[in-house]
Amino acid sequence: MPDRPPRRGLGDIPIKVIYLAGAIVATVLAVVLVFTVFSGDVPNQETEQVVQVAPVPSVTATPTPSASPTPTESPIVLPPVPASKKYATFSGKASAVVNTITDKNSGISYPRLAKPWQARSFSPFSIAQRIGEVGVPQTVIASAMLPGDSPEEKPSSNADYREIATQAVRWTMRTQYPKGATLSWTASQKIPVGKGWTLGYKVTYTHDGKEQEAQAMVTVVEVGKTKPAMLMASIPETDKARWRDLNTLAQQVRPL
Repeated sequence: MPDRPPRRGLGDIPIKVIYLAGAIVATVLAVVLVFTVFSGDVPNQETEQVVQVAPVPSVTATPTPSASPTPTESPIVLPPVPASKKYATFSGKASAVVNTITDKNSGISYPRLAKPWQARSFSPFSIAQRIGEVGVPQTVIASAMLPGDSPEEKPSSNADYREIATQAVRWTMRTQYPKGATLSWTASQKIPVGKGWTLGYKVTYTHDGKEQEAQAMVTVVEVGKTKPAMLMASIPETDKARWRDLNTLAQQVRPL
């Protein structure tokens, strides 16, 4: 019988093979270690998720040509905005402030009001407090970044923020009220802390065949970005006992 080849021990394995095997094992261990260490760094996205807000319809944009015509929305025409108008105090009892809502996505804080207000998820806003059912119109307080594109330059003057607040009001008129709604201004004033502007307005509209009205407000706040944050509130006359809450919001909204 032919002699069997001698068995090779560990010392007979070429050193290059040993280094290659060691490098493979080290790489695998490094990958496992990375996933283990950093798996806990994934942010919790269950609270205050960032949401996309529908753009403000532009009344000056040039339509994009298309194969078939598309219906165009009528521009929202607003009366001239007062340079300054103090927000009158509504009658009635204001809701109790039970906490502070901190909207980290938008960079502002404002009062959290007691029941029947309830804080709920409400797209396209970051955070919202509502009474009753969702509809047009509805009773709502909500915050988000200003809808639409960012200004080309960061606003600097009160007039800049007043103009931006007017754009935000135009957006609410298109999204929060029946078509054909009109408004009259009830306030135009600088925010109490930081840079920004508040506009108050009474909206008149037809709902269920009846002429009705709502009281509303929009505040835009400088939050260290080119685009400001927005706080809006609308309260139809069915909840007119809550109109005083608009004063609370206007007085206590703050940048973070």
